[in-house]
Amino acid sequence: MPDAILPPPPRRRWVSPLLRRVLLVNFVPLALLLATLLYLDQYQDGLLEAEVAALREQASIYAGALGESAVSLSDPNDPVLEPNQAARLLRRLTDPAPNAAAQLFGVDNNPIADSRVRPGTGDTGPVLSEPLPPAEDPGTVQNIVARLSDWVLSVLPHTKHATVEIRPGGADTESPDAVREEIRLASNATSHELPPIIRRLQDGRLLVTVVQAVVHGGHNVGTLRLTRDAREVDASLQAIRTSILGLFTLALLLTILLSWYLSLTIAGPIHHLADAARAMRGGQSRTGAVPRNVLRRRDEIGELGQALAATAQALWARMDAIERFAADVAHEIKNPLSSIRSAIDTLKRVEEPRHQNKLLAIIQEDVVRLDRLISDISDASRVDAELSRTPTHPIDVAQLLTTLADIAEATRADNDPRIVVDVPPTPLLVQAVEGRLVQVLRNLIGNAESFSPSGGAIHLRARETGSMAEICIDDDGPGIPDANLEHVFDRFYSERPIGESFGKHSGLGLSISRQIIEALQGRIGAENRRDEAGNIVGARFVVRLPLA
Repeated sequence: MPDAILPPPPRRRWVSPLLRRVLLVNFVPLALLLATLLYLDQYQDGLLEAEVAALREQASIYAGALGESAVSLSDPNDPVLEPNQAARLLRRLTDPAPNAAAQLFGVDNNPIADSRVRPGTGDTGPVLSEPLPPAEDPGTVQNIVARLSDWVLSVLPHTKHATVEIRPGGADTESPDAVREEIRLASNATSHELPPIIRRLQDGRLLVTVVQAVVHGGHNVGTLRLTRDAREVDASLQAIRTSILGLFTLALLLTILLSWYLSLTIAGPIHHLADAARAMRGGQSRTGAVPRNVLRRRDEIGELGQALAATAQALWARMDAIERFAADVAHEIKNPLSSIRSAIDTLKRVEEPRHQNKLLAIIQEDVVRLDRLISDISDASRVDAELSRTPTHPIDVAQLLTTLADIAEATRADNDPRIVVDVPPTPLLVQAVEGRLVQVLRNLIGNAESFSPSGGAIHLRARETGSMAEICIDDDGPGIPDANLEHVFDRFYSERPIGESFGKHSGLGLSISRQIIEALQGRIGAENRRDEAGNIVGARFVVRLPLA
């Protein structure tokens, strides 16, 4: 095909479509894994539940200590908390916990003591009146991870258990009314325990609050409100999320590198094969178009490259065969045409009727010869195409040889060689096209009849040899010169018996027979039959076809 009508090669891209697909396939599981790992509600719930349990236990200890040590017993039937003693004890209890604050309320829900109010201040308003360490810088990696995880949590649907519900908070102080309402609910609760309050302040701190009744001798003498900064929960979550993000980044980098390598090892060789195919189609390269590094691969791409190289070799071999066939056809047709032209030129100068009739007979023989040659050439040119689209069927070779022998015997003249059939009694099935197989056998039988002497014999034998069926046609003729045993199947090769008229055969019969047998996945060959002394006693053609 001329280069002018070939489509231009596709433009190479830095990121090929194959690489994009490989990256997408490899990135989606990583992204799902990242979203799943950042979605740590259960882990956060566990941490908060542990924090609440520890804080409840701590509040229970504080309340028990206050109920036993800070109660005034002036009236045994109505014990009350002693404010100064309760405040000193509360501060001593909370001093070892710098991130915790405790408030004590009486039975009238009025504040009695606050662990964060130092002596002399008289301020009991703030829950945490002393400032904690400042929040993380928004520009830090941990804060970026936190924002990313918060965004994931806001996108993904999730449910929270009531005991770990995080409420949005405002400043780090609460209104007295809200605190009194909590205390009122706690004082009226029969179990002396309310659900914890977990809230997130504006500066990002996480506060956990529990309320515990202070009891003395079965009497409720007050309520303890204990609040702690749960920064360890956030720190644990941030550490895990940072580790996950780091591992994800590393896995993503490895995924990109491996995907790029995979793309190079797949897309690159495929591009080379496409270039080789375009070069072959444009006639720019007969051999070696497929790169050697592709042919040396031991994978599917290597198999594809080897198949492409084999296809190219077969295609070029077929094209060379077509060129040789065209040259042979031109040569063979030229001979009878030259004879006809010479006879016509001579006919113009000859006036004697006898010589004119002789020249006309030569012209007629050459025309017949030319017609036979063109018919055989036409048949040879369409054998491969016909067999490629014609399905094969199981054929009984034994029955077929018997039928051909009966037909030949019915038309045999007295001096013609007789036909002897030696086939197995059971069917011998081969996979073939019946019409074309009959053509091969009749051609071989006719060839044997031509060379067999008068009164001779032609033996037709068939037998099973492994996975093949072997058909032999033997004659009693002069045999084939040893140097020509392979050439007898060449196109236009003709070595006819002595005395046979010239031009009776085109020299394509055996060549067509080999085309048919090879198209049926079989083999055909010729050999000489010899006696014990080594003398040639005839020729033998052997056809082998796969069993059905």
